[in-house]
Amino acid sequence: MAFDFLVPVKDKVLAHSELLPEQSLGKNIHVHTEKDGLPVFAHADVAIFGVLESRNAFEKKTELLNVDEIRIQLYRLMMGNWNSTIIDIGDVEEGDTVDDTYFVVKEIVAGLLEENIIPIIIGCTQDITFPTYRAFDKIKEMVNLVSIDSRFDFGEDDELISSHSYMSKIITDKPNNLFNFSNIGYQSYFNAQEEIDLMERLFFDAYRLGDIAANLELTEPVLRSTDIVSLDLRAIRACEMGLSKNFSPNGFTGREICTIARYAGISDRVSLFGIYEGENSHQAFQMIAQIIWYFIEGLSFRIKETPTSKSEDFTKFTVPTDTEELVFYKSHVTERWWVEVPSILPEHTKTNSVALLPCTEGDYLDACNQNIPERWFKAYRKGFN
Repeated sequence: MAFDFLVPVKDKVLAHSELLPEQSLGKNIHVHTEKDGLPVFAHADVAIFGVLESRNAFEKKTELLNVDEIRIQLYRLMMGNWNSTIIDIGDVEEGDTVDDTYFVVKEIVAGLLEENIIPIIIGCTQDITFPTYRAFDKIKEMVNLVSIDSRFDFGEDDELISSHSYMSKIITDKPNNLFNFSNIGYQSYFNAQEEIDLMERLFFDAYRLGDIAANLELTEPVLRSTDIVSLDLRAIRACEMGLSKNFSPNGFTGREICTIARYAGISDRVSLFGIYEGENSHQAFQMIAQIIWYFIEGLSFRIKETPTSKSEDFTKFTVPTDTEELVFYKSHVTERWWVEVPSILPEHTKTNSVALLPCTEGDYLDACNQNIPERWFKAYRKGFN
């Protein structure tokens, strides 16, 4: 089994945990140790593991990411008012080839998903997103992916898969199970105009850093409709990470990225959270630990909602426009919004059925002003293309 390839958490980390207070994460996480083996998976909600593969890094790594130091910082944090059962299953080391590592990662993720356990992956490089995407092959027919990244990572047509080109591999690899891709936080000067045009042609969604920083709530409906979240830590500005090399002076602040991580946790659809491209500094270790903390914090607020006009928990709004009649729903419990989209999404196989697309109150107000929301238009075009 692929789980046999997992390396236990180092004794150094366990020794640090012994000195922690009872309320700390380190005293409440069930850990894979040399002595006791893998923790029991039954009733686990979240499984943390590291992937120490970096051979496909675009910028070659001079040293491996020190996942143990990230664990030490994570274990020191205090538990929230959570009901989540958290396990730490150790690390996947480099295989004989990169493809060997990919296979092991894919099998581990697939095994966790089958047990309804959410993997939190700490990976050296973002190309690990590819095997995590392939892990859904037997789980879901179609998958949505969100990348929090300053770049789209399409790379060149003839470029082998790397941390800057893994999206090209995902788009072209068979079977093609990717339904939608959204980028949060791209910075225009890092992306060729051809890549921006490709995003438009494929009806993918892209949100500039400035737009998101001005209104973080824009990310909530995007994350509410995705299965995989892949975070490139280089989307965070250098001063926040205590780093300069390979990091940009512009990017998300620590507060902003933790808010986005919390939204990802709250989403009742997100099934995998990957954190990639970290480098070794004490401040970066703390940042990664706090991002993970906020994602788990979000999990504790998950509420599964399915809007329907018959439920008293929702209000239905019908908005006539010049070209379409849009139907919105608002939850009285969470105050979240959805809009109906005529679609042939996998969950709605009849052509005349509708899909419910997460949206914002701003989309509803735009429709009231006779402006069809862009997210509705893209979803509509994708459904019938």
